Amino acid sequence: LQLEESGGGLAQPGGSLRLSCSASGFTLNYYAVGWFRQAPGKEREGISCISVSDGNTRYADSVKGRFTMYRDDVENMVHLQLASLKPEDTAVYYCVAPLPRCDGSFDYGSTDIGYWGQGTQVTVSS
Repeated sequence: LQLEESGGGLAQPGGSLRLSCSASGFTLNYYAVGWFRQAPGKEREGISCISVSDGNTRYADSVKGRFTMYRDDVENMVHLQLASLKPEDTAVYYCVAPLPRCDGSFDYGSTDIGYWGQGTQVTVSS
């Protein structure tokens, strides 16, 4: 069972990127899925999730209105569209699944999350 992120890279402030997460060994649309990020010198931060029951999404205040998460059930993937990027969005971004819930709290215990991807670097700089 494995998650793999792709799509990171260098973007200018105000720019956009699309991150993708593919799964092998399990079907993502059966589970709540999330994205975390970790900036240099900072703690890991939950930033988005998508529920399994109704497909609703939740976002951290730091990215709300700028990032959009959605599923691609045909390809067994989830995507995170990043827009209006800021230098403070610079971080390693991780796909995580399954999540026990998607309620916007991003308050998960150390054993609550099944799998983490290896991460993809996003750097926002002019």
